[in-house]
Amino acid sequence: MTIKDIARISGVSVSTVSRVLNQHPDVSEEVRHKVLEVVEKYNYIPNNSARSLGQTKSDNVGLIVRGISNPFYTTIIREIEKDIEDAGYTMVMQQIAATEDELLAGAMMEHDKRLLGLIFLGGRFDYTRDQISSISVPFVNCSFNNAYGTLDETTYSSVSIDDTQTACEAVRELYKEGHRRIAVLLSRPDDGSVSQIRYEGYVKALTEIGMVPEEDLIISVGSYNIADAYHGMLEWLDKGVEFDAIFSISDNMAMGAMRALRERGISVPDQCSIVAIDGIEVSEYVAPPLSTYCQPMEELGRTSVELLTDLIEHKGDHKQVILPTTFREGGTISKRA
Repeated sequence: MTIKDIARISGVSVSTVSRVLNQHPDVSEEVRHKVLEVVEKYNYIPNNSARSLGQTKSDNVGLIVRGISNPFYTTIIREIEKDIEDAGYTMVMQQIAATEDELLAGAMMEHDKRLLGLIFLGGRFDYTRDQISSISVPFVNCSFNNAYGTLDETTYSSVSIDDTQTACEAVRELYKEGHRRIAVLLSRPDDGSVSQIRYEGYVKALTEIGMVPEEDLIISVGSYNIADAYHGMLEWLDKGVEFDAIFSISDNMAMGAMRALRERGISVPDQCSIVAIDGIEVSEYVAPPLSTYCQPMEELGRTSVELLTDLIEHKGDHKQVILPTTFREGGTISKRA
């Protein structure tokens, strides 16, 4: 498969395919989507590293960050970069949109930069063996695992929290304080990623408590973006659904929801309690400070690098590491009579 084949199957010129692969902005979204569909279908990886074959061995380690504007990643990226450099390697990073394919981006980076290994920061929970076949170097999933996929645990490594259990604990915290109409704010309940697995924790908690999950209490906004959470929350509030608390799957989305509630004259926590998961720094400084389950961000990054360098240097095997969260009380939960 060559770039000419991709052009022929896509029905576009070779130069257009080249512009798509090199992420030039002067290509319509329709054409870009058409070309990338063919690229993915035929598992085409451009051999941009050919010009570097005569150079010395690479010391590059790749980092693919899925979700360009997610503030949760900031501390983790900083820790990963520091630890990769301390281990004697060079970090090569690429950020992609939450809708893009991190495996395709990783495979292209592997070939282009002659990587020794890869860390995926954020990604899907449903990889299959065929999907990872384009990645030939060791890789670690940081902040997520393969909960819905079919990978053998001896073929990949991951470092994450127990998302389902943490979501369950968050909902139980609201219930313990007397809340009975608990809504969930998420991207989608079936996105094959963190939104889905935390939604399952929400449903699990309600079921164990003896409550029936209700469709009307699902606030699905289609992304993890703070602005989409804000606008989606406004639309949901206009439906007039009765509620007294919100479990947000992320701090970022919770902050968008808090602004929407304030604009609709709903006081947090007096009229609506909110709890989230992540523990990003800025959420501690909103008014009131967000009550949230904090992920150990530095440890997520540090452990990911340790696992990957052990694999690169043949000092260890693949592992799936689960790290604990800590509850930051904040000021967005109040007791109901």
